[in-house]
Amino acid sequence: MNLKNLLLTWLGIILLGSTAQSQTIQDYVEEHTDHAQELMREYDVPASVILAVAIHESAAGKSKVARHLNNHFGIKGSNTNTEINSSYRDYETADESYDNFVEVLQNSSTFSKLFDRCDQYDYSSWAKGIQRGGYASSRTWAKQVIAIIDKYELYQYDDRPADYVEPVKVVPVALKKKHHRTATYKRHRAAVKTYTVKKGDNLNRLAESRGTTAKALMRKNGLKKSALQPGQKIRF
Repeated sequence: MNLKNLLLTWLGIILLGSTAQSQTIQDYVEEHTDHAQELMREYDVPASVILAVAIHESAAGKSKVARHLNNHFGIKGSNTNTEINSSYRDYETADESYDNFVEVLQNSSTFSKLFDRCDQYDYSSWAKGIQRGGYASSRTWAKQVIAIIDKYELYQYDDRPADYVEPVKVVPVALKKKHHRTATYKRHRAAVKTYTVKKGDNLNRLAESRGTTAKALMRKNGLKKSALQPGQKIRF
């Protein structure tokens, strides 16, 4: 075999391996998307974030703790497994591992504030907030999770409204001029939509028309009850 044919053979092997890996991740997404979306609709954590964290932490279900312990999120704890010696907790099913991930976000003071601060469709803010809360020691963890979401277009599973506008990402720069900061602030304000309640309006119908839930609107607007008053301002 001459050098040219040898190089072409190597290239074919590399491309075949890359395609196989991509297909494995796509298979993983197809297997777990339904449950990720169930959790999203109940707790307002983006399905894209749930899936991407699981892919990152479990190597798309191929890691030892995923295969032997059904642990897809790298959550530590005791286990009864005799096949591997591990400090990670075990689960009866992968779905149980997914459920526990959301429970950890809800019950930990370092993560629970994200439910109030983060847009339910803003996967970037969720990933960065989870990293800041101490979920992982790597400084690039959030970037890696976001890269997975972007590469495999996992945001398509977040039930985003057709007219959804992503929040403006403000990057602090010491030398940025004041008028540039003002322009960024105005763009950010423009991304926040408000609605003035009219007589006969119902929170559930308003939420449905915006592609969200009454629960999410109550949380975002600090409402303790779903009853609305004419003239009241609701943020979406």
